[in-house]
Amino acid sequence: MKFHVNRDVFSEAVSFVVKLLPQRNPQPILAGVLIEATESGLSLSAFDYEASARTTIEATVDEPGTILVHGRLLSDIASRLPNAPIQIAVEDDGTIVLTCGSARFTLAAMPVAEYPAIPEVTGESGLVPADDFATAIAQVGFAASRDDVTPVLTGVLLEVSGTQLSLVATDRYRVAVRDIAWDGQAADTSALVPARTLQEVGKTFSHGDTISVAFSGSSDREIIAFTAGNKTVTSLLIKGNFPPVRRLFPEQTEHYAVVNTADLMEAVRRVALVLDRSAPLRFTFTADGVTMDASGNEQARASETVDATLTGGDDVTLGLNPQYLQDALSAVRSEFTRITFTSSDNANKLSPVLITAQTSVEGAGGDNFKYLLQPNLLLR
Repeated sequence: MKFHVNRDVFSEAVSFVVKLLPQRNPQPILAGVLIEATESGLSLSAFDYEASARTTIEATVDEPGTILVHGRLLSDIASRLPNAPIQIAVEDDGTIVLTCGSARFTLAAMPVAEYPAIPEVTGESGLVPADDFATAIAQVGFAASRDDVTPVLTGVLLEVSGTQLSLVATDRYRVAVRDIAWDGQAADTSALVPARTLQEVGKTFSHGDTISVAFSGSSDREIIAFTAGNKTVTSLLIKGNFPPVRRLFPEQTEHYAVVNTADLMEAVRRVALVLDRSAPLRFTFTADGVTMDASGNEQARASETVDATLTGGDDVTLGLNPQYLQDALSAVRSEFTRITFTSSDNANKLSPVLITAQTSVEGAGGDNFKYLLQPNLLLR
């Protein structure tokens, strides 16, 4: 096997396929990147039984063949090579020699025969705008749980209904939902995708025009694939029943406050500095604005008031997790934020607040992104 390839193109391709590989893998063979050289160019793949990444690039192939080499080491080397074409060749003893300008590396070959087959996706698919999909992932993915004790909550639920794709995530304390346009064959389909994999897809494919999303596999190995240009990422779906969180969202939204997003975010950051870890921040919404009060250890206290417009009801005092609120304000991506106060049939249970985007103080609230946050009990 022997080929020549552009340094920047090769480095970007290797970096892409190794991104989804875990830092430490119990099976050393899965740390490899599979490189296949044919007359049409190079194919680079990585797979760890949970997720895979594959890309094709142009190259001058003198001798076709297939090699398996340690992925992160190859990525580190490729990113630091001098500005010159790369040549990779397999010696008679099976070692891999990489040369670039005056730099020369000799790498050990891993056994290709022991590497698992990369999954193929042939099921129903559809198209989503790349920019909208990447934005939706960023707006929703952070709300997924990081606790592996409940695997279904570590994923983002993708739901296709007609011409709409919804992304939903929750960690029990908050729920984030974003809707975007869907153009495809698959209808009334759902898939629970690991949040970490989906977030990498969003970062990698955000600059394209469209992303193809395909659902495939048997009940034992259901997978989803994301393809844009010459890159494809597949992921094994999470098994289990995602909680029916949509029923938590209120239908009536007459009692709400509208506040400047940036002003509220900066004030929350300042006031929360004196709070004990995980302690709630007290918010009081009145016709004069929203006031934040915090009390911490060693008699540290802070308060600040931000302009707000209160509509449809009496003053409201509640406690919110400041970090969870900041996550929501970052995800709103609008100059103003509407905070809606919901009601509950259970008088002993705190009602969640609904956070949505708003373009102006008097304007209508947006509905393609919704964030539901459960208040905390205020002890003082």
